[in-house]
Amino acid sequence: MVVHELRERLRHLRPDIAFLQEVQGRHLRNERHYPDWPEQPQHQFLAEDVWQQAAYGRSALYDHGHHGNAVLSSFPIVSAQNQDISDSRLERRGLLHCEIQMPGLPVVHGICVHLSLRGRGRRRQMCDIAERIEACVPRDAPLIVAGDFNDWRNRADNLLAERLGLTEVFGGRDGRPARTFPSNFPVLRLDRIYVRGFGVVSARVCFGPPWSSISDHAAIVAELVMEAR
Repeated sequence: MVVHELRERLRHLRPDIAFLQEVQGRHLRNERHYPDWPEQPQHQFLAEDVWQQAAYGRSALYDHGHHGNAVLSSFPIVSAQNQDISDSRLERRGLLHCEIQMPGLPVVHGICVHLSLRGRGRRRQMCDIAERIEACVPRDAPLIVAGDFNDWRNRADNLLAERLGLTEVFGGRDGRPARTFPSNFPVLRLDRIYVRGFGVVSARVCFGPPWSSISDHAAIVAELVMEAR
């Protein structure tokens, strides 16, 4: 219902790469009930005229539509693969893996995730993410893993970051991720940006108005610089 406001705020931030969760690929009920509902899938509507490309990976399918993860990029997305990492039929979750070609630079691997609300499910999904990275991402390739980890106990640092040599943009190797939920007054540390092959110039949380009227999660933004190889 707030997809137009979301597009406006994203365009205000205008990141080179955006990682989004619970993006509506299709929703027949909303199409019927809301006159201004976009005709395109939401990832295309959000990217229109600003981001060069948008990739979408369906996570959940239902009678009236489907939703999933999306990556918007100012640079060409040379490949996009979606992987089902659901832990149960009642809680569908996915991993969207994109390869992004920046001019004159190595291909950047960007992985957009949305993990389970259950601790056991998250642990399995983090193993799925680690196994995919180990199998599909060269060790010296620039890598960004971002999304809704639902990880209020901060287990990802042990289960994912240490195994893969990733750094969380707010906490570094030893610190703690930012508080991002709920967006009006964040208390829980649910959302993350992990990187490898990048230095972190800055990182911030976008919470309170107008963000809190758009999503229950605060947006997180990081400025990165690619490290010399």
